[in-house]
Amino acid sequence: MSRMKRPTPQTFAALGSPLKGQETLGAAQRVSLIGDIGGTKVLLALVDDGGAIIQKRRLASADFSSFDALLDAYLREASAPVDGGCLAVAGPVADDGRRAKITNLPWVIDAARLEKDFGLGPLTLINDFAGVALGVTALAPEHLVTLQTGEPSADGIRLVLGAGTGLGMAMLVGDQVLPSEGGHAGFAPANETQLRLWTALQEEHGRVTAERVISGPGLAAIHRILTGEAADPAEIAERALNKDASARQTVDVFMGSYGAFAGDMALALMAKGGVFLAGGVTQKLLPLLHDGAFLAAFNAKAEHAELVRRMPVHVVTDPDIGLLGAATLARRTH
Repeated sequence: MSRMKRPTPQTFAALGSPLKGQETLGAAQRVSLIGDIGGTKVLLALVDDGGAIIQKRRLASADFSSFDALLDAYLREASAPVDGGCLAVAGPVADDGRRAKITNLPWVIDAARLEKDFGLGPLTLINDFAGVALGVTALAPEHLVTLQTGEPSADGIRLVLGAGTGLGMAMLVGDQVLPSEGGHAGFAPANETQLRLWTALQEEHGRVTAERVISGPGLAAIHRILTGEAADPAEIAERALNKDASARQTVDVFMGSYGAFAGDMALALMAKGGVFLAGGVTQKLLPLLHDGAFLAAFNAKAEHAELVRRMPVHVVTDPDIGLLGAATLARRTH
């Protein structure tokens, strides 16, 4: 590819705020590239030989026409040669881990092309929630908030899911990650309000998936359908946290839908190792997750209610969980 003109300091400053860990490296040391690539934001970083994550940057996906352009800008600031790595991407990944299409962006990521065009070592692509799941295996206890203690089974399946720009899902069987596109399963309305949502979304989109309701765009859709008011997810969340009645109603419906879906998936998988909730919307609404709508719907499983009550439910609060997972896989494979 033709490399872009080197950005000016002002241009690069506009790409995104630097995150912690901006140490520089010796020129002789080689590092691995890691990334968490979503529909709204991209986190990129380097991992040194000791496993330390450094030079993290957060960039807005909408500011770039392609991932190649974004990566070009980032690598111009890299302080050491990059020797392969791992990218967690929000979308299905080819079986060989070499190509992926971002679900909510017109981006195709081709590992072979990136290696050739940027002179990188071997790159591995994984689904973003497979990355989150790997991150859970290395997560510090202080980055978990427990909603339901349950009775965890040490060797039980762990379910990792979360609402952000989309609805991600993956499973852990021991330390083995099983990726999933469970967020695109059909949405099952459980009451009249949710049926109203399903009807409106079916008229707009045809098939109604869980992600149409349980995501940032889903939060905005719930609010629009119930109130007739257009508002973005961040505004709705902020208003709900500040006790605005209509926004709080929206969030309660969202939490009921989220909890029902999480409980259904936990029941389907027998997730006795626990359920781990991640994603930007989840973290933003964390204070309201304690108010009951989520867990009430999670546990409302009729004759199997006692079974799901024994499943632990945790919220992941580390915003870099996807990077942590990518770093974990990069260390394993490189």
